[in-house]
Amino acid sequence: MSGIYLIRHGEITQSSPRRFVGQSDLLLTDRGREQMRQVAGYLVGRGVRRILCSPLSRCVESAGILGSALGLRPEVVPDLSEIGLGAWEGLTVDEVRERFPGAYEARGRDLAGFRPAGGESFADLQRRAWTAFEAISGFDSTQAIVAHGGVNRVLLCRVLGMPLDNLFRLGQDYACVNTLRVDGGGFLVGAVNMPPS
Repeated sequence: MSGIYLIRHGEITQSSPRRFVGQSDLLLTDRGREQMRQVAGYLVGRGVRRILCSPLSRCVESAGILGSALGLRPEVVPDLSEIGLGAWEGLTVDEVRERFPGAYEARGRDLAGFRPAGGESFADLQRRAWTAFEAISGFDSTQAIVAHGGVNRVLLCRVLGMPLDNLFRLGQDYACVNTLRVDGGGFLVGAVNMPPS
């Protein structure tokens, strides 16, 4: 039986009002780096043999902090990248409402299937990320995956049999740890949104 630590990257700088981040390539804050050092301390001695991560800088840096502590070189998996929000990237909710009348409300009515112009739906993200996750989970020893709030939520929805319309019921704080066990071809969830310390 193998285990998977599904981890969200550490804190990034957020503007006020908040903006849609998606695949914008943002760096960790100093606090985010400290959060990931705490995650690394938690993982030491837990038998992690492999670290995989999204190609976005916030995950590459987070995975690098873990790798330094565990003596492992992270592997980048492109399909673990965060949801692509297309024309919404970098905009506030008010800006989306102004530039794309009715679109924000349409997304609220169909969270799983709605695609912003040039972007992905959460269903698209789940298909993409799940394919990568299945390949990763075939590795027969414990591994850590450093990804994003959206990616982690769609994967957990699939494992738990939850509809994607409920994905925001799953908390995914910066640097949180979700634990899963691979058992007989299925997955057992041990913890969700566990703080790093």
